[in-house]
Amino acid sequence: MRKVFFMAMLAGGLTLSACNTVEGVGRDVSSAGDTVAKTADDAK
Repeated sequence: MRKVFFMAMLAGGLTLSACNTVEGVGRDVSSAGDTVAKTADDAK
């Protein structure tokens, strides 16, 4: 159980320390969503 807790804390710390990376991922996901929405509109 300690190993799982330690790994979760480590992953959380890395995620919080990588704000620029997380921001970039957010932009990528947003871009992918826009592409899917455009494709769906074109298919109508």
